[in-house]
Parts: sequence; C-alpha cells; structure tokens
Amino acid sequence: MGYLVTILYIVAFSMFIYGLSGLTGPKTAVRGNYIAAVGMLVAVVAVLIDVRNTDNWLLIAGGLLVGVVLGVPPALRTKMTAMPQLVALFNGVGGGTVALIAWAEFLNSDGFTAVEAVPSAPFIIGSLFAAIIGSVSFWGSLVAFAKLQELLNKKVEKVFVSNAKAFQLANMILALVSVGLAVYIGLNADGDPQSSLLILGLLVAAGVMGLFVVLPIGGADMPVVISLLNALTGLSAAAAGLALNNQAMIVAGMIVGASGTILTNLMAKAMNRSIPAIIFGSFGGEDAAAGGASASGGTVKATSAADVAIQMAYANQVIVVPGYGLAVAQAQHAVKEMASLLEARGVEVKYAIHPVAGRMPGHMNVLLAEADVEYDAMKEMDDINGEFSRTDVSIVIGANDVTNPAARNDPSSPIHGMPILNVDESRSVIVLKRSMSSGYAGIENPLFFADTTSMLFGDAKKMVSAVTEELKAL
Repeated sequence: MGYLVTILYIVAFSMFIYGLSGLTGPKTAVRGNYIAAVGMLVAVVAVLIDVRNTDNWLLIAGGLLVGVVLGVPPALRTKMTAMPQLVALFNGVGGGTVALIAWAEFLNSDGFTAVEAVPSAPFIIGSLFAAIIGSVSFWGSLVAFAKLQELLNKKVEKVFVSNAKAFQLANMILALVSVGLAVYIGLNADGDPQSSLLILGLLVAAGVMGLFVVLPIGGADMPVVISLLNALTGLSAAAAGLALNNQAMIVAGMIVGASGTILTNLMAKAMNRSIPAIIFGSFGGEDAAAGGASASGGTVKATSAADVAIQMAYANQVIVVPGYGLAVAQAQHAVKEMASLLEARGVEVKYAIHPVAGRMPGHMNVLLAEADVEYDAMKEMDDINGEFSRTDVSIVIGANDVTNPAARNDPSSPIHGMPILNVDESRSVIVLKRSMSSGYAGIENPLFFADTTSMLFGDAKKMVSAVTEELKAL
C-alpha cells in the first residue's frame, strides 16, 4: 500500500504540472483545469488510502461534505464579475486551512515534544512557517475579498491608505513578534501549557499582520496582491507538507508558490512598480469633478449612440479596450454582437487587453471568451500598442487607469512609468462611463478631456446595445 500511495502521489503532481502547462493558452486552459482537478482527486484518494487504518472516518467524511457544500455552490453561482472575489476567498480558505493544520500538529505533538519524524527539525520549522504564512494569507485574503466586494466603507478605506506608513511600522513589529515567537517555540519544545498560549499569540500576530499588509494597499494594486497572496498560500502548503512528510502537498504547494511568484513579478513589471513598493506603499487621488471639468481645467465632450455608430461603421479598424466597467455591466455579449455587425460591414475589430485590466490576472480574457470572442482577436498590450496610431476608433469600456496617458506624459503622476495602452494615439476615442468618477486607483485620466475623445455616459451594456441598434438602422 505504501508503494501505491507513492505512485498515486507521483501521478497526482504530474497531473498538476501538466494541467498548469495547459493554462499557458486560452484554448487549452479548460482542459488544463480539468486535468489538475482530476489530479487533486487522485491525491485525495491517496491520502485516504494512507490513513486507511484511522478511526476518524466520520470526521473525514464530514470534512469532505463541508468542503463540497461550501465550495461547489459559490463556484456555480458566482458571476464572472465577482470571480476575483471568489479567487481571493478560496485562496484565503487555503491559507487558513494550513494555519489550522500547523496548530493542530502542535497540539497533537504535545508542543512538538512527541515528534515521530526523525529528524524533527523539518516538522517543527515547517509547522511554524506554515502557521505564520498561512495566517497572513488567510486574513490578508479576507481583506482583499472585502475590498473587491466593496464591503469596506470608502472613507474608512481611504484612512487606511493615507496612513500606509504607520501600518508599515506596525507590520515590521508584528513580523518580529511572529518570528520571535516561532524561534522561541521551536527552541523550547517542552510541552509546557504556556506554549499553547505562545502558538496562539503567533497565529494572532501573523493574522493581524495579514490585515495590516492589505488594508493600506490601493485598489489599483489589488490584482498583484491577489497573485502574491496566492503564492504565499502555496508556500505555506509546501511547508505544511514538509511537516507532514506529504510529497503531494510539498510539490503542489511549490508549484502554486512558484507560479504565483512568477505571475506577481510579471504583473508588477506591467505596472512598472516593484513588489515591495506595492506592499509597502499605495497611491490614490481625488475623483474628477462630477460636472465634467478636470482639475487642470479641461472639459469633456459628450456624444450619442447614433454618432458612435456612424463613426465606427465607416472606420477601417476599431479597437475595443475592455476594463472592469465591462465586467460590472456584464457587457461582453453586447460587445460581441456589436463587433459582429461591424465585421459584417468590413470593419476590422480587435481587443486590447492590458495585463492588469480588471481585478485579477486574465479577467478580461475570460469575460470575452465567455462571449465567444475569438482568441486571436484578443491582443496583449505589447502586440497592440503599435496599432493605435493606425486605428480610426478606439472604444474604451470601463478601462480607466490602464489607458491613462499621465503614466507616460506626467512625471508627477503617481502612476508615471506604468506601461499603458496607447489609446490616446487613435484618431478618435470613445469612452463609455457611468460618470466622471476616476478609476480604481483614484487618479484623474487626462484622456477623458482630450480633443479626440468623446464620452458616452451610461451603463456599458445599455450603451453598447444602443450603439448596436443604431448600427442595424444604418
């Protein structure tokens, strides 16, 4: 049976790796997910075989049932708009589970005194590392979920963001406390009842640090934060696997940790910001004036669905730039219908996807794919930026910060240096927005006040549908 468990573990993490490789392309992503899911099922079966002599089958069955009940319904019911929140929440649950495992192993081993593993150092170090990182990931992910779900009061959130320096100091103190407690517990594993209080203190200190790390981070940085928290959860799972001598947990955790770290680094580069700058700093600003005047004195030009339809109908090329506003309005199907009408008239339609558009990596790609937009029509920033100067009309649907020319032109802007989509180089720009409020970063966008830009105000789905109807009437 021992050999069978080992073989099943090898099969499981081989499927994890193969499934992850499928996520490199949209055409193979679904298949990759299914393969990785089957690999996880194989790993669960291997664990059940490994603990076949246990007397706790009722608890195991109960745990499996709770997992299914709490996991499947939200995954089925959650709209694509709220997928970032679901990812943040599920990621947090993983980190919290690892922290609880570490606590349980501490109690089960009588404060690390009854360690069966030889040598005991991997067990103790792995458990304590998992406790710290798992707690940080759990509580940090809960804050990320609350921010994405807009459960936090905006005024309260601004207080946290504006006091980022104070939270940095608090986090350094909490990190020292957590590591100090871990070192003390690890070096003084004597089964003393006081150790139970110390491990609780460690979990609390790490948990508060998780809260304090994410609370001051600005909204525009949340995609990077979600990716980073995902990497931390993977590392904590690997540490727990080291403590439990579970090869599947070690390999799966390292895969998640490594891929999450790579993705975090890529997204930070896409924003031209270092990861420490994101974690230890934030940016934000005041909204643009509701009346349509910018802080610099510019004004906006409103347009109508009929005018937009005429502009696009007689264009050679149209580029659609989706953002979180498209997701909120669930406008992807309406955009696809509009694009089909334009293509029937001989207009070439492309989609420009910024790496951090939306609230999580790949958010826009998933939404457009759901509406059967061809994968080849979705262009990454580096591939599409050279096209804007040859584009007749760019239509921006809810994308604020990733189209802000201040990132390129204004050295005083907090986002200066961040690579953006060069929408402002188009011959004409149409921006769909509900109002003149700023983007998630809280920074005014000069694009809205440019001479070549017209604003189409209203719900993105309704406005795109109105443009579609006007196209049909032409």
